[in-house]
Amino acid sequence: MIQRRNVPFITLIAILLAIGIALILHRHWVYEVPFMHGETQTVWSVEARVEFIANGDAVTVSLVRPSAQDGYTILQESGASPGYGLNFIDEGEPRAEWTIRSAAGRQELYYRAEILESKSSTATPKPPPLLRHPDWPEPYRTAIGMVLSEAYTTSADNFSLTRELLKRFNSQSPPQHIELLRSYSNGHPAALIAEILNHTQVPASVVYALALEDGRRRQSLTPLLRVWDGDESQVFYLDAAGTDNLSNHPQILWEQRGAPVLDVIGASDSRVRFSMIRREESTFTSIANNLSDQQNFLNFSIQSLPVEEQAMFKTILLLPVGALIVCILRILVGIRTSGTFMPVLIALAFVQTSLGTGLIGFSLVVAVGLFIRSYLSRLNLLLVARITAVIISVIGIISIFSVLSYKLGLTEGLKIMFFPMIILSWTIERMSILWEEEGGREVMIQGGGSLLTAVFAYGAMNDPWVRHLMFNFVGMQFVVLALVLMLGTYAGYRLSELKRFASFRNRN
Repeated sequence: MIQRRNVPFITLIAILLAIGIALILHRHWVYEVPFMHGETQTVWSVEARVEFIANGDAVTVSLVRPSAQDGYTILQESGASPGYGLNFIDEGEPRAEWTIRSAAGRQELYYRAEILESKSSTATPKPPPLLRHPDWPEPYRTAIGMVLSEAYTTSADNFSLTRELLKRFNSQSPPQHIELLRSYSNGHPAALIAEILNHTQVPASVVYALALEDGRRRQSLTPLLRVWDGDESQVFYLDAAGTDNLSNHPQILWEQRGAPVLDVIGASDSRVRFSMIRREESTFTSIANNLSDQQNFLNFSIQSLPVEEQAMFKTILLLPVGALIVCILRILVGIRTSGTFMPVLIALAFVQTSLGTGLIGFSLVVAVGLFIRSYLSRLNLLLVARITAVIISVIGIISIFSVLSYKLGLTEGLKIMFFPMIILSWTIERMSILWEEEGGREVMIQGGGSLLTAVFAYGAMNDPWVRHLMFNFVGMQFVVLALVLMLGTYAGYRLSELKRFASFRNRN
């Protein structure tokens, strides 16, 4: 039964865990930060090549740019246009606009987009276009009325009406009025079907998609049919069922509102072709390129900081992990250390130097420092002066070892300078006092415990998965804090004490 005085503490633990887990899941689901280190995401490099023949006058070229949509996020955009002014315009339909005062002959302009395959849905719904009411000449008006009456009676909503129209236009043995409309549309029925739907007060427009296939060159856009029913919309492919007849390859909607894809003023014979390559890119790169720009209250992203501060936080955020390891080994296992959290700082130095170099360097510095400290104790110095002398001695020891390592060609020895000199000085002082009071055996126990704890902390702090979680999920700080608080209430036996009480078990 839970005691009443423990209720506030348990509530605090529950709140910390809930906040931490909620922040972790929010960052994973909303921003797609993966839980596992080393995951990759697919990025498409798509290049649009615009070609035209300029007439010698001023030229304005407007190319529709893709926008964020379900399944895809635009990471970066760039253009190559020697001699042209280039502007990315986001008013209405996003587009790239090239301008020049005078151009003659064949011209080539390039637009490039880095597109990330993403499961998140960050796109805003596109509003339906304005309805158009075309006036068809006879006999096409009568034929359209016939096919529309047939499809309307066998449909229930705007989407089913579209499927019925597509089914009739793609029939293998169509009646005469369908053959007439096929000839009227010149083999491209998307625009005609959109006009028919507009005639029945159904918002619809022709949109254009780009099939993404690795290594493809000089590809053109595929016309599709987009139909609205209220605020919802669906995209239909122009086959009999209105389904994706290019389902073997992912596709991105390049133009989503029915506007012209390419508009060129002052030139002729214009066209646009697309090339693309697919690559697997580290999730860290896509996070830095994409999520650092998404600023809101719940996006606590270290990637939004300058690179120098990011590097500093990458180290600082590992300290709670090392502190948790110290708590586990001291509270549950019963390992004795020289100083409470000195092993964490030593483990941090091991991360900078590598484990082998760090162990050898730490042992040499402490051994020489203890020898010097034993001499200083005979001088009967005051505490402040003695500690200052130890600090200066440690700096001198590290400097001498670094120079000797360099002259001997042992470049690994230069990493010894990463050790925290003040912490090493206090460690030497504490071990020296312990030697005088408790003897060399206790020094070896606490020194060995400190090194063992530092090795375990180093293993946790240097693990790529742990580093990934602590750097990318701020909620992990709340989880670690909750675990430390729970460890703080442990009042049972430590593992090291089981040997002491083994005789009681044998008697029973």
